[in-house]
Amino acid sequence: MDLDRTDIEIIRLLQKDVRLSNKQIAAAVGIAPSTCHERLKRLWSSGAIKGAHLDLDLKALGYSLAALFLIELAKHERETVDSLLESIGRLTEVRAAFLITGRYDLVVHVVARDMQHLKDQAFDNFTSHPAVTRIETSIVYDMQQNDNLLSEVRS
Repeated sequence: MDLDRTDIEIIRLLQKDVRLSNKQIAAAVGIAPSTCHERLKRLWSSGAIKGAHLDLDLKALGYSLAALFLIELAKHERETVDSLLESIGRLTEVRAAFLITGRYDLVVHVVARDMQHLKDQAFDNFTSHPAVTRIETSIVYDMQQNDNLLSEVRS
């Protein structure tokens, strides 16, 4: 899909605040609300915009600790990896999981209430899985999420 400057500006606005109304977006980019509505429909139907997400305050929800589980797998068979990723995806404490190249096979971003909760997750949900050979844990001190994907205008 070819995005013009207006499409990119619409996406930028939504990345900052997904709750903006069509009228607010239209005014901000200088187009009619009906034109903005059509552009938004096209962005959704093309898959350029796939969803809207909440930005949660995890500490307010009782998760004061974040960590990365660096995981080595025993086997690299598709069914085994898919099964592990599926089971990881069902865990509420998992924020993201990445199948990667290099020394480790998976990096999993998890949150926990405290160290005991983190330890329980590691033992109960990861090291107990037959595909997992080794797990290394790195505590996250701080995190900055970048939602400015479209930093350069393409057109």
